[in-house]
Amino acid sequence: MLHFENDYNKGIHPQLLQALVDSNQESFAGYGMDSYCAQAAEKMKAACHCPEAEIFFLSGGTQTNQVVIDSLLTSYEGVIAAETGHVSTHEAGAIEFTGHKVLTLPSHQGKIQAAELAAYVDNFYRDGNYDHMVFPGMVYISHPTEYGTLYTKEELTAISDVCRQYQLPLFIDGARLGYGLAAKETDVDLPTIAELSDVFYIGGTKMGAFIGEAVVFTKQNTPKHFVTTVKQHGALLAKGWLIGVQFDRFFTDNLYFEIGEHAIKMAEQSKAILREKGYRFYLESPTNQQFIIIENAKLATLGEVLAYSFWEKYDDTHTVIRLATSWSTTQEDIDKLREVL
Repeated sequence: MLHFENDYNKGIHPQLLQALVDSNQESFAGYGMDSYCAQAAEKMKAACHCPEAEIFFLSGGTQTNQVVIDSLLTSYEGVIAAETGHVSTHEAGAIEFTGHKVLTLPSHQGKIQAAELAAYVDNFYRDGNYDHMVFPGMVYISHPTEYGTLYTKEELTAISDVCRQYQLPLFIDGARLGYGLAAKETDVDLPTIAELSDVFYIGGTKMGAFIGEAVVFTKQNTPKHFVTTVKQHGALLAKGWLIGVQFDRFFTDNLYFEIGEHAIKMAEQSKAILREKGYRFYLESPTNQQFIIIENAKLATLGEVLAYSFWEKYDDTHTVIRLATSWSTTQEDIDKLREVL
């Protein structure tokens, strides 16, 4: 069985595992108050060209989204996101569970548009009954999006400008940020993300970490007593150094970026094979996730030899499925993919 169903189907990148083994007999203070978390934070600040950043480590993506959004919103505010955004679809109502509504905008291949964002907020405040409504309190996007697509620097700048105009924090979900930064077509780098956002996170879990996401507040804007909020959500890891050790290694000798480049190289080969074999793409993704349209009648046969992710129904007779490469995809995997298809 070939495994292309996601980018976290293997345990941990060997160099991260070795870093954990090497540090295993050391003693640390708890809750992220240790030397590895501090070293990792300094290395990430340098990579972001953002020395004033404040960085916190959490264990997973949904947990990170929920904690950050809840910490930034008041009780009567919601978060604006694409209708296909992760917080809108695949987080089981985690945001609503905290009492905050997800306010959706149309999705354009996974992305929102600055003009529609501005119109939404403007129309809200033009409504004479807005005191009886959920206020737009912040904006959430992901880069890459749920469909593997990327914002350009121009698009991100336009969204950021709207957020500044209406004093809405811009939060960028970076669960797969490493793969987005490595895409050949992108003009967005880590300093750009830090400059244009108010808070974002550098994903670790989908990049080869055992666990871990690094939350970066970029404008000395960390919510008051943020660690206490993390604790209230049950998200404060006692053995916080387990994440710090991994991120310290990620940002030593460019490992984080090399992992992203490897996955993109594998994805480019998989795209060429899919085209060669006549498969139809749902959209063009420049990152590690590829979406293809399959006849329903062929899904079971394909699933006998290839693990994929169901994505969405295309029509009555076709389904969109996702194939993902990652840090763990090998050339042998790609060669077998060609043979299987």
